Amino acid sequence: MKASKTIKIVIIVIVLAALILGYYYYLSHKTGKEQTVEQVEITAVQSVLMKDLERSYPPTPKEVLRYYCQITQCFYNEEYSEEELLLLGDKIQELYDEELIANKSQEDYFNDLKLEIAQMKQDQYTIAGYEISASTDVEYFAENGRSCARLYCTFNLKQTGSTGTMASMEQFVLREDEDGHWKILGWELAE
Repeated sequence: MKASKTIKIVIIVIVLAALILGYYYYLSHKTGKEQTVEQVEITAVQSVLMKDLERSYPPTPKEVLRYYCQITQCFYNEEYSEEELLLLGDKIQELYDEELIANKSQEDYFNDLKLEIAQMKQDQYTIAGYEISASTDVEYFAENGRSCARLYCTFNLKQTGSTGTMASMEQFVLREDEDGHWKILGWELAE
């Protein structure tokens, strides 16, 4: 009887040891796999392009303008391919009112955009930052039975080699479309 008890204890100890070693092996290899996953850095351009406006359109005029500014910073501050430039141009036009888009053909729009970007880069300007009107400063009004909003954005431009920045304040007018999305109707330099 003593021999059978001893055999049972030895078997139980072996099984427990095997379970402990198996669990240790599982944990050590699981952690190893997690550590080998590479972190992929996303550029500012890629981040802006990943936003799906059909699923999550910015809900307020201020948020529409914030996304517009992020795209604008990409135009003037970032490196990108010709294809990414076209995608950025398409993305910013998703924020535009149909009336604004109708003012130019797509070809003219992209030619003007490329010229403007080239001029800013030639003059060595970048957008150091921007400041949008506070939500309480957004002026809502109706025009031709449609809801509109007016707000301001100040772009801080920095020229290479310069220690300071130059402020450029612009007034934006947005109009709500049939889907309840605020679209940029136009903008101009503020006085």
